[in-house]
Amino acid sequence: MKFRVIGGGLAGVEAAWQIANAGCEVELIDMKGIKKSPAHKTELLAELVCSNSLKASRLDSAAGLLKEEMLRLGSLTVECAKKCAVPAGGALAVDRDEFSKLVTDRIKSHKNIIFKTELVTQLRRDENEIVIVATGPLTDGALAESISSITGDYLSFYDAAAPIVTAESVDMSKAFGASRYERGGDDDYINCPFNKEEYELFIEELVNAQGAVLHDFDVYEGCMPIEKLAKRGLDAPRFGPMKPVGLIDPRTGHRPWACVQLRRENADGTMFNLVGFQTNLKFGEQKRVFSMIPGLENAEFVRYGVMHRNSFINSPKLLNSDFSLRSDGNIFFAGQITGVEGYMESAASGIIAGLNAVRLSQNKSSFVPTNVTMLGALCAYISDESVKYFQPMGANFGVLPPIEPKIKDKRERYMALAKRAINSLESDLENIK
Repeated sequence: MKFRVIGGGLAGVEAAWQIANAGCEVELIDMKGIKKSPAHKTELLAELVCSNSLKASRLDSAAGLLKEEMLRLGSLTVECAKKCAVPAGGALAVDRDEFSKLVTDRIKSHKNIIFKTELVTQLRRDENEIVIVATGPLTDGALAESISSITGDYLSFYDAAAPIVTAESVDMSKAFGASRYERGGDDDYINCPFNKEEYELFIEELVNAQGAVLHDFDVYEGCMPIEKLAKRGLDAPRFGPMKPVGLIDPRTGHRPWACVQLRRENADGTMFNLVGFQTNLKFGEQKRVFSMIPGLENAEFVRYGVMHRNSFINSPKLLNSDFSLRSDGNIFFAGQITGVEGYMESAASGIIAGLNAVRLSQNKSSFVPTNVTMLGALCAYISDESVKYFQPMGANFGVLPPIEPKIKDKRERYMALAKRAINSLESDLENIK
């Protein structure tokens, strides 16, 4: 049996890694040496196109639990991320260039992986071939049409990325270093505090700024552009990405009225991104409005925020819980094109698809972790045929079955859910040995 993985993003590299480590030869195809999507800047594999954060590391967080489960299944991306980590409080954030370089090196040096640069325009497979489609949320053109001819209805939404500024251009006489609730080091985040008057003036300019695209978009809630969030109400950003809780402004000794957090973008700490400030504003408007943020009056923007189309298939109608296509079990999908939302969620789906592609070739039953695990719950979500209005989903404790009797303390409850998940996954892995 031959194996082919289309797409060199987080899902594609994880799928190829699983297949290769099972002792099978796999062809990994990526187009970026020929053509880049609007979001990609390099030819490296596993490029992070939005935030450099892979979310929380704590086991009693949904994101932390997912990464722990992935490690136990031999994740390449989590392993590389830990080697490229930059300070980010309780989160796992990476130097994005070093991360992609390390993943690329590991993939291209694997004896069982044949890497090819090719622009795939048709979704097809040979008779004795298993194909994994991990072409990402920006799949378009002839390949998108080919996928649509097989899958039928194809859904789309829009995603947004936040701007990045240089650290040296931030006015630290107004900004201050601190992590919320003193979690992590003071240099993990730079905080730009607002008083009430500054905040209201900023929001007024933000909601009236000119966007790059005039018509409205159906945007995934977790990637809501800051200007669209601001239009929901004066205090919407202050209870969202600009919430000041857990922070004390050393100049005043009090909590700010609102605050913009900047998160370290690279290992050297020379660049920081504006947390939660995904945007669709024109570049000139970004410079004008975001320079109103205290401490960013003279900020140097090394990347402005951008907005791009994301597409995903109607997975509950199309996919099994192992990410295989119901109409053709030799075709798997993985990554954000399936409707999992987030870097690690995409990578996790690649692990499941790759692992099950190998099991299919060995005439073994599919392996899907039980739904008390974060991996299993996401597998169940994307394949739930009862879902009528499918939308992307990231890791969260709400997708897990509750623990009985109920634990009132949230931190204790989350830790109990995490421990149950790890124990279940260990049992699942013992059963497939």
